[in-house]
Amino acid sequence: MRKHYQLSLILIFLTFYASFGQNKNVLNQERKTFKDSIAFNQLKTDTFFNSKQIISLLTFQKNSYDRFRFEFGYSNSELRTTSSFGKSKNALAAINGSFFDMDNGGSVTYFEVNDTVINRNRPFDLKWAKSDSIINGAIVISNDFKIMIQPANSEQFYEQSKQEEAVLVTEPLLLFHSEIIKLPNMDLVNNRHPRTCLCETNKSIIFVAIDGRNKEAEGMSLIEAQKFLLHIGCVDAINLDGGGSTTMWTK
Repeated sequence: MRKHYQLSLILIFLTFYASFGQNKNVLNQERKTFKDSIAFNQLKTDTFFNSKQIISLLTFQKNSYDRFRFEFGYSNSELRTTSSFGKSKNALAAINGSFFDMDNGGSVTYFEVNDTVINRNRPFDLKWAKSDSIINGAIVISNDFKIMIQPANSEQFYEQSKQEEAVLVTEPLLLFHSEIIKLPNMDLVNNRHPRTCLCETNKSIIFVAIDGRNKEAEGMSLIEAQKFLLHIGCVDAINLDGGGSTTMWTK
């Protein structure tokens, strides 16, 4: 994945154990094991949706929560790369976060850390705002640094709740309890683009970066992404910022 200046919000993995079940439909696979047992898998195939795809995954088991923690890296004053946030946190791996103000940085959807509101959902009549019809999911980091995907609650709910270390509202929710979420008929959903997704299975968390917009990788529509994530065993899944922002970085 190429570096792009993007959202000043990323997911940081400090230490975790990772594994991923191989997929028989994949024509070419690359697997690497990094320091502290981080496994990176890249799937190269032309069998998914009759298209060329390059899909990168970082996966870790929920039973190894005692070996890692999640954090968000963020800045409201400048645009920075995913790798710069990862390095500043001394992280082992990172992916880009949610949708952002491309002029000034900062999230355009609700974001809080340590009970402090960093950003709110931007009113739809302002530049870079997102439609209320798809801002329907949230990534929650609990007080013990476990990560959860859930339908978004109101800003007031998260402001009053003391159960979270951090909350990022993003769009759209793709899967919930193994059910495909109905998506609106719009270009963001229907057209193929690079995609960044967060996925939870019964036993693991998977971070997905789908390449696109080049001759080796066409990217996916969000409907195709839903089917792929369900295919690899995801129970809950959410979309993050994609397009030129899609980035996966490892130390």
